[in-house]
Amino acid sequence: MSTLLLSLETSSPVCSVALHRVADGSLVGQSELRLEKSHSSHLSVLISQLLENSGHTLQDLAAVALSDGPGSYTGLRIGAAAGKGLCYALDIPLLAVSTLQSLAHQVAAGTAWPEQFLYCPMLDARRMEVYGAVYTHTGEEVLAPTPLLLDADTLAEQMAHHRLLFFGSGAAKFQTLLPTTAQAGFLAEVVPSAVAVGALGVEAYQRQGFRDVAYYEPFYLKEVYTTTPKAK
Repeated sequence: MSTLLLSLETSSPVCSVALHRVADGSLVGQSELRLEKSHSSHLSVLISQLLENSGHTLQDLAAVALSDGPGSYTGLRIGAAAGKGLCYALDIPLLAVSTLQSLAHQVAAGTAWPEQFLYCPMLDARRMEVYGAVYTHTGEEVLAPTPLLLDADTLAEQMAHHRLLFFGSGAAKFQTLLPTTAQAGFLAEVVPSAVAVGALGVEAYQRQGFRDVAYYEPFYLKEVYTTTPKAK
């Protein structure tokens, strides 16, 4: 009987996979590799090793959950290709979980008195721009995922009424713009994890929030930007 959810997190330099039981959301196992540009060569290895080490096979999978983005274009495409391939081959459903929402869930789950804060994940989008969003401790969306151009007034309206926690790869550069204030807290070393993707993926599985395997594309938030090399 297919009882497991496989979750893939490839939106950042961390390549992460996890297994949860779809019946109760309990974590079976996880594996990750913090190595730049490792996704294409190591994702399938991490999946097979996690299944083997936990005593399971691909036939035990009930669904696959992907980190939906925003994040690395290349990383998201690799995760989507792997997840869609597994779903097609095994004839199982596909789920997609917001990268920013899963980061917020990850932090809120480990925060004492989580209801006292709003949660603002920020992913670096180069220069002084980030991909950001704001959530309550229950995952309710206060500010939808959006590109944010950072300055001292960014999210001033939210901080006027709430205490915010900032985290993710883009939070450090925002911290340099803000004066010291009790309304803003910053957490270091918070990276996307397949464990959080899987936890939210189980909830989506139970409400049958499935995505179309053939037509699914990651949520890049901004169009992929490429340039043509200049002629020599």
